Amino acid sequence: MSLRYSARVTPKRQRALHEQRKPLWQLSITVSPEAEDAVTELMTGLLRCPICSFTNSESGFTTVIAFLDSERSWSGKLRHTLRAELKRVRNCGISIRPARISFRRIRSCDWAQAWKHHFKPIRIGTALVVRPSWNSLRVRKGQKVVVLDPGLSFGTGHHATTRFCLQQLVANRDLRGHRSFLDLGTGSGILAIAAAKLGYAPVLALDLDRDAVRIARENARRNRLAGKIVFQRKDIAKLSKSVSQRYSVICANLIAPLLLSQRARILAQLERGGVLILAGILDSEFKSIKSAYTSEGLRLAESLVEKEWHSGTFADPTL
Repeated sequence: MSLRYSARVTPKRQRALHEQRKPLWQLSITVSPEAEDAVTELMTGLLRCPICSFTNSESGFTTVIAFLDSERSWSGKLRHTLRAELKRVRNCGISIRPARISFRRIRSCDWAQAWKHHFKPIRIGTALVVRPSWNSLRVRKGQKVVVLDPGLSFGTGHHATTRFCLQQLVANRDLRGHRSFLDLGTGSGILAIAAAKLGYAPVLALDLDRDAVRIARENARRNRLAGKIVFQRKDIAKLSKSVSQRYSVICANLIAPLLLSQRARILAQLERGGVLILAGILDSEFKSIKSAYTSEGLRLAESLVEKEWHSGTFADPTL
């Protein structure tokens, strides 16, 4: 997930799989509901494909599902890595039992329609709506709309960490349009697109993954924002610590080790009096994140725990 690695399934590829009726392969992991988000996150990073989940009302367990287009995708190396990552989640204090893994062949048409049922419009207060293209939700006057389909890249607004970032973008916007925005690990581009819709300018979005940058640009064009957002392929570990352009609001929806190791480079991009939104952090890891960033002079202004995820907004009190 270095800078939010993205899924690589394009709409054209999805249509081809359905029309040709090629078989798909379903990888399922059954876990406790507490572990749903963590397992979804790690499967997204490992498999780079669409993920969905459901909870069995009788057993109480949640099944997280990935659809693969080749039996060879389920390699011995992937099995070993997946088990190691599940162990890491468990070591963070999250119960993942029973953690049953299954792999089976299914018809492609099962996938072609089922994934749409998991993605509904999301309202962020009265200011912002995120909806898939097939939904014709009526919006209120003045409400900004981001059109984004799942399955293209990480970030649809449904994950707790992405939703927190969207809420903070709304809360910290300047209605006079005097705030800039930097998105570290843009994935689908959802945060950069939302920021541009909300009046942030300039907006810069970075991601290490080449396909994420391409897809984010496509999503921006789809939302009629071509030219209003700069997307770049860049490693956060190579950001300059000496910059001329700093940003009013920065969002870093990344894993905790990266937020810790690269905090000096992240903070170098923040302007005096700016706001830093940090997400993608397990609750068990948030204490170390808070300590690291408050020791740099920031104060924790907003904090939210949702399931096993703990997100925070840090403000620079310097004026």
